[in-house]
Amino acid sequence: MTTPRIELRHVSKTFSGINHAVPALKDISFKVMPGEFVTIIGASGSGKSTLFNLCVGLLEPDEGEIIIDGERPENRTGMVGYMPQRDLLLPWRSVLDNVLIPLEIQGISRRESRQKALEMLPHFGLETFEKEYPSALSGGMRQRAALLRTWLMGRSTLLLDEPFGALDALTRKELQNWLLRVWQEFGRTVMFITHDVEEAVYLADRVIVLSARPGEIKREFKIDLPRPRRQGMIAEPEFGELVRELLAELGVDV
Repeated sequence: MTTPRIELRHVSKTFSGINHAVPALKDISFKVMPGEFVTIIGASGSGKSTLFNLCVGLLEPDEGEIIIDGERPENRTGMVGYMPQRDLLLPWRSVLDNVLIPLEIQGISRRESRQKALEMLPHFGLETFEKEYPSALSGGMRQRAALLRTWLMGRSTLLLDEPFGALDALTRKELQNWLLRVWQEFGRTVMFITHDVEEAVYLADRVIVLSARPGEIKREFKIDLPRPRRQGMIAEPEFGELVRELLAELGVDV
């Protein structure tokens, strides 16, 4: 059998508030298989980012276990690539020097690091921006640079926490298509948090819906839309029906 990239088994997490406990996640169980694109959606406060922080080892579950590539490591830090909501580019470093950071941390030589990064820049639409500083980049270009930095960690699984949430609608659609092309070209496994129902359906092989706090899995939607995806699908009846089902599961009147 194929080993899941990530598997959560009955994971729960509660935080200690000033006057009372704040349950974030309750009894979460699911698997993400190699090469799969899984989107996670839920209301604010449903524990989506907490879920990612658990997967990457920034937090530990109160109950349950998290398995990465078939292992139960004591320390999960660095086993998967993680891109938080903000791009966190260092303003004093050029695009090239920003994306080199994970390679520097791994102790790879400057020459080898530069070669790897320069080879990947065209795939991320950054080949003419290597010497620019973050202040000169649009929001979309900053997100491309941040994703390339995550990509260069060399991990098979990428966790992307609302990477397009702050972008305008047109830029967002452009980057959705670009991300799918890169994903299909290189075959990484992706978990992707979003608040956008259309985005969740458009990108995914499978959508996981979390309930309001404490987050529990309400439902999983398998998305059987053909690939490669195209933005025109959004106007088609099958796509619209998936969006309506997902909205209904989220408690939105349709």
